[in-house]
Amino acid sequence: METILSVSSKSFHEGLLLRHLTTSYSMNGTYHRHEGYEVYLFLKGNVNCYVEQQCFHMERGDLLVIRPGQYHRPAMLDSSNYERITMNFQESVFQHFSTDTTDLSVVFREFPKDKVCFVHLSEEQLQLYLSLVGKIEQLLASEEFGNEILIHSCLTRLFVLINRAFRTTDQHTSNIMPKLIRDLLRYIDANLSEPITLKTLEHEFYLNGTYISRQFKKHTGLTLRNYLLDRRISYACTLLDSDLSITEVCHRSGFSDYANFIRSFTKTVGVSPGKYAKQQKN
Repeated sequence: METILSVSSKSFHEGLLLRHLTTSYSMNGTYHRHEGYEVYLFLKGNVNCYVEQQCFHMERGDLLVIRPGQYHRPAMLDSSNYERITMNFQESVFQHFSTDTTDLSVVFREFPKDKVCFVHLSEEQLQLYLSLVGKIEQLLASEEFGNEILIHSCLTRLFVLINRAFRTTDQHTSNIMPKLIRDLLRYIDANLSEPITLKTLEHEFYLNGTYISRQFKKHTGLTLRNYLLDRRISYACTLLDSDLSITEVCHRSGFSDYANFIRSFTKTVGVSPGKYAKQQKN
């Protein structure tokens, strides 16, 4: 089941996307990032959620706020139903829900940069969240007079609920990512432009390359090669937003072979680097 609720009324902001999804097959998403925010409410399943160098085993009522640019991925650990509600939006959306005395973006902006915005909703908070999303679903399914205003009201209440949940929590999340993997991820991210091989990692971490590779796959669900490729392609997307040439982007994102860069980028993103750059400028 996948219910997609695209909220785009001019009364608040175009491009806020609310989705209620249930997946009934094993899914291991690749690391990716968004230009805007994602609010992720976990409801059901056996799932680990990776955000940057952290990993959490999700429980019903867990709420994550994934900030712009943060790499993340979900990983289903079995084939049980995976249900979640996500809300994606740009930072500019906040101004359409905030007032002069209530800035609904403040929690997201002030949360420590080195920590993941994570909170576990109480049962009362969870039921209110689900009730508001359900009401929005009903309103979007009809064209009655005033529905646009009522949707705006429900979304405002959702933002207030999220802010209050983070303001009142004293919970500490349990990051289950082993230190070795956290260190590997940090090293890779800091050296994307440089050649990175198993030999490089052996020298850097004083460990056998096969051991490193197996531990990485065990704890992330990805091979080192696939993870490195995902990160380099994402970094290339960021660089293509600038005025750099395609050749410069190729080398700065760590690809030594231009043809391989074009092929890998096109396969992953769906368009060539040149076409992607033009789309971003338009």
